[in-house]
Amino acid sequence: MKKFVLIFTILFLSFCASAQKFTDLAKTPPMGWNSWNKYHCDVSETLIMQMADAMVSSGMKDAGYEYVVIDDCWQVSRDEDGNIVVDPERFPHGMKYLADYIHSKGLKFGIYSSAGTVTCQRRPGGRGHEYQDALMYAKWGVDYLKYDWCGSSTQNAPASYTTMRDALYAAGIPIVFSICEWGSNEPWEWGSNIGHLWRTTGDISDNWNSMISIFERQKDLSRYAGPGGWNDPDMLEVGNGGMTNEEYKTHFSLWCMLASPLMAGNDLANMTPEIKAILTNKELIAVNQDTLGIQATCYRDNGDYQIWVKGLSNNEKAICLLNKSDEKKSVLVDFALLAQIRTMTRRFRPPAGTTGFGGFGVPGATAGGGAPGAAAGVARTGAPGAPATAAPAGSGQPAGAGIPAPQRARRATPLTIDNYRVRDLWEHKDLTLKETSMYVDLDPHSVKVYRFIRK
Repeated sequence: MKKFVLIFTILFLSFCASAQKFTDLAKTPPMGWNSWNKYHCDVSETLIMQMADAMVSSGMKDAGYEYVVIDDCWQVSRDEDGNIVVDPERFPHGMKYLADYIHSKGLKFGIYSSAGTVTCQRRPGGRGHEYQDALMYAKWGVDYLKYDWCGSSTQNAPASYTTMRDALYAAGIPIVFSICEWGSNEPWEWGSNIGHLWRTTGDISDNWNSMISIFERQKDLSRYAGPGGWNDPDMLEVGNGGMTNEEYKTHFSLWCMLASPLMAGNDLANMTPEIKAILTNKELIAVNQDTLGIQATCYRDNGDYQIWVKGLSNNEKAICLLNKSDEKKSVLVDFALLAQIRTMTRRFRPPAGTTGFGGFGVPGATAGGGAPGAAAGVARTGAPGAPATAAPAGSGQPAGAGIPAPQRARRATPLTIDNYRVRDLWEHKDLTLKETSMYVDLDPHSVKVYRFIRK
């Protein structure tokens, strides 16, 4: 016990000088698998190894998935020295053995705990043991920590998560830190300095209403997301049986547009071809993993029909048409108009002089609101008539701050439909546009996702 106290003291003094999160992690949204949505507490060494094997054999690893994360119920108690005790029956070889197995597959290993005294399933939580646990995670070879908020009582959320962040940093092993605080204390406001992703809502359920409700709550959070820090609307339910395949395609598409972490939560060893095709759609994954890290913004909201826009590298963009209704829709889409949207950094600018594309629930209003004549969706700074610029995620700075004027000018260069080819990311083919406008059929609860690719 004295040895532990000595180690703890040394680590405490060292972290005080340089406490921070690991900044070179999660430059794109993390991708992987988590046990909770499918298996809840029914986790074991055998199951996790099977899922690691299936992640490789199914092609998911090749598609970009890398983290294998055990959620709650792997731990049973603490020993007399306060060390966390792994369930010896379910994990007979311990966590180091399991981490080594996962690493041998070219994958990364993730684990779960909570900022409170207990986890959500009443297992030992991390409160008061943050540095001790972080040392143990480092010893095991953990690469990812999901840190819940159960058992937290009256704790201060930023302070509690900062303590665990500092403990992980002091342990010296780079670990992606997932803040699972459910959005209760607006973690998008403070999470980027503490963790690499932060939950924005309560838990998702495997049904349409739950999924689409969580999606709607991401609408005003785009400016907080970016490389190294991501809004997390919760794990994927794709393949768990509560939605249709069309609804799962929509679910996956929307999470890709949001630059959300893509953490699958199904049985990877027993996927139908349709589910595997959804989860390994490399064209949509490329949208999610785009290095600019821009979260999509709602460009038009007509209630049951929405258009979402996500800026991509090389002045490209992804456009998602969403039919939330229970009825089939046929919508007239002006691809020439969509091609002109300027997707500079965190928010879009609509084509100059356009009207009728409502933003944020106001059909027909200038997208993003604002004063008459203001560039839609972009905060104006400086003197009247000065060009509007867009802000980096979570910076609190006006958009374009620190960007040289020539670079801003290049970003503002108008592009037209002639500069792009338009690709359907579910049909995996380019559109043949005989006219710049065409009717698009949308089944109930479905999407169309197009990528505007520079020629």
